[in-house]
Amino acid sequence: MNVFDELEQRGFIYQCTDRDALRDLLGRGKVTYYVGFDPTAASLHVGSLVPIMAMVHMQRAGHTTLALLGGGTAMVGDPSGKREMRRIISREEIERNGAGIRRQLEAFLDFDDGRTRLLDNAEWLLPLNYVDFLRTIGRYLSVNKMLARESARLRYESPDGLSFLEFNYACLQAYDFLVLARDHGCVLQMGGQDQWGNICEGIDLIARPDAGGKRAYGMTFPLLLGAGGEKFGKSVGGNVWLDAGQTRPFDYYQFWRNTDDRDVMRCLLLFTLLPVEEARRLGSVEGPSANINRAKEILAFECTLLAHGFETARDVYAGAARQFGCADPGGAVETSSRIAQVKPAVGEGEVPTFEISRGELEAGVAIVDLLVRSGLCRSKGEARRFIQGGGVYLNDSRVASADARAGLADAAGGEALLRVGKKTLRKLRVR
Repeated sequence: MNVFDELEQRGFIYQCTDRDALRDLLGRGKVTYYVGFDPTAASLHVGSLVPIMAMVHMQRAGHTTLALLGGGTAMVGDPSGKREMRRIISREEIERNGAGIRRQLEAFLDFDDGRTRLLDNAEWLLPLNYVDFLRTIGRYLSVNKMLARESARLRYESPDGLSFLEFNYACLQAYDFLVLARDHGCVLQMGGQDQWGNICEGIDLIARPDAGGKRAYGMTFPLLLGAGGEKFGKSVGGNVWLDAGQTRPFDYYQFWRNTDDRDVMRCLLLFTLLPVEEARRLGSVEGPSANINRAKEILAFECTLLAHGFETARDVYAGAARQFGCADPGGAVETSSRIAQVKPAVGEGEVPTFEISRGELEAGVAIVDLLVRSGLCRSKGEARRFIQGGGVYLNDSRVASADARAGLADAAGGEALLRVGKKTLRKLRVR
């Protein structure tokens, strides 16, 4: 199958320049394309999975992949779709963040296949002479066109306006595309739908006779919202990160397991490698064979497998099944997922655990403190808000007051369960 059709059937394509020509290009031979990632945080989150999974399909189809770290552009900050100016971060922080992002990309992409490379635009952006850049590149870029782009509109119309620093971002991204086209034969840039204007600037620049005179293409991915209209990728604790140190694999699994019924089919198509027809069948909420909870288990398992490996996916699935039960213990739902190889009673995985001393618990510990220490909440203020909202449970009993305390009697048998929401939980163990 032409990878363009694969991406289209799975819901990856929001916009593209010259659809028919691009589809023909991807079907006729192997092309070089790139996707950029600005290292503004030490980890990517699940919102970054749309471009990452598109790259996985492109790589599997044999196309040459350039993953571009924005080590240079991160020092400016992308204003696209933002109402406020991004925080300025140091070069050292950018380098640390880039190293973390590389490790996460390596979980999904094969950098040893000879066709996949990780580049950093700091290599060509930081040595730029500003006046030379203005004379050779800046004269081709239209201020009117850039301000008319939807990607800059929010910042331009905000009370603080669009800073000159941020305004340069589109120029630098266009230059990135030119450099990659010139030095690596790159003909396609892929990115989020808020990048459409920036991508088109690069295409226009590459097409100018004295700046390359070549044809290039752009493709954007849709902005994902949940069935209820909320921003995709959020949980009760904030962003769901790909880094296991920031979002534990058990919580990562539970994020996917708690997907809204209406979003399951779309998530199976976008975020797993299951065949298209299987994803559609599993995600259907109608018909005599529909088992949407089993589909959620498969979705959660497959997503955890891609991000953290089979053994971790097996163990957290087994741990969740022991805690909450299995949606299809008899294996009636057909699937090509490796989850079929795992019996719920197998594996050493369990609910994430934290320890507390017997003496401390005898004296009584504030539950807001336990929520922070366990990692269920990022701050005491957040813990109080969850309690006041009625979303915190100790051993399945709702915590009624933000001043509530846990004692030794709450840890019968030396353990207790602390839960936020439906299925985000920790086991407290007395030492």
